[in-house]
Amino acid sequence: QVQLVESGGGLVQAGGSLRLSCAASGSDSMNAMGWYRQASGKQRELVATITAGGSTNYADSVKGRFTISRDNAKNLVNLEMNSLKPEDTAVYYCNAVRIVRGIRYLYWGQGTQVTVSS
Repeated sequence: QVQLVESGGGLVQAGGSLRLSCAASGSDSMNAMGWYRQASGKQRELVATITAGGSTNYADSVKGRFTISRDNAKNLVNLEMNSLKPEDTAVYYCNAVRIVRGIRYLYWGQGTQVTVSS
């Protein structure tokens, strides 16, 4: 059974930095991993994703401020968040995609709160 366990997050002042980590267990490898976020009263949105080959994709709102990285051997994905803004406040969810025999399996972490004070 695949589980995603997140760590990091918390409260930080605007302009500060935080690091989120997510470890996937129960599977030997994931095709893609990433982070999504959901602010209060809003829909969940993509923050950043990274493939097993290292290709990355970022939301326009975080480009130049956030960096996603992964350790394939450990099934670990990190999100380094710099120059944080109050609008980055949200619950951040780790996401992983595994494709087996053409079937796409999607997994989610439990979420971790990031709060940026002005």
